[in-house]
Amino acid sequence: MKLFLMAFAATLVSSTFALADTPVTPAEAEKIKAALEVLGCTGGKMEKETEASGYFEVDDAKCKDGQYDIKLDKDFKLIAMTRD
Repeated sequence: MKLFLMAFAATLVSSTFALADTPVTPAEAEKIKAALEVLGCTGGKMEKETEASGYFEVDDAKCKDGQYDIKLDKDFKLIAMTRD
């Protein structure tokens, strides 16, 4: 019984760290598009992190020199740009 409870507790703790992303609002989408234009990029799947950081992700943005995953902070400033 004790082993079962320990396994259950471990599963519960590990599952609380897997938070899902949420869709962006239309206003956030417009700001993200403007930030992408400055970088020479368009498109991609936009999401907002549900973690405390509150940053934005754009997966598979199409840029002049290829496809990228882009992270923006809560003020829509570039954090990271990783070639896909």
